[in-house]
Amino acid sequence: MITIIAIGKKHESWIEPGLERYEKRLKQPWNVQWVLLPHSAMAGSTARQEESERIEKRLRYDTFVILLDERGKRFDSPTFSALIESTQTYGKKPVIVIGGAYGVTQELQQRADIVVSFSDMVFPHQLVRLLLVEQLYRAQSIAAGSKYHHE
Repeated sequence: MITIIAIGKKHESWIEPGLERYEKRLKQPWNVQWVLLPHSAMAGSTARQEESERIEKRLRYDTFVILLDERGKRFDSPTFSALIESTQTYGKKPVIVIGGAYGVTQELQQRADIVVSFSDMVFPHQLVRLLLVEQLYRAQSIAAGSKYHHE
């Protein structure tokens, strides 16, 4: 099981069908569990601190934390697949974090085992959710040797 912790409200109606499409295809141990944490009522660094603390409370010692951030390391899909697969092989529970609009604290960035970027561009959080679940399905397909991903 892959846990996705995201700051923000429930999935919006326009994104839900896409999430369902890929989530139905995910099989153990690639299936996902969502933990949606509300936005802070504050702004700026205060919101970043509050939201990061809420995220950190959900992280256990045996988790491998993948933080999504546009300043992170960029991977191609096969390398991302290998990353997820290796965490599961070594008994770590993969947790993917999507921070709030103000990002996450330096402490949470340091707690992350790796910071991953999908692009130098910034995307709406709802869209990142869909991109992430599709990439998890693609990663699962690559690991299984299916023809979904073309080289």
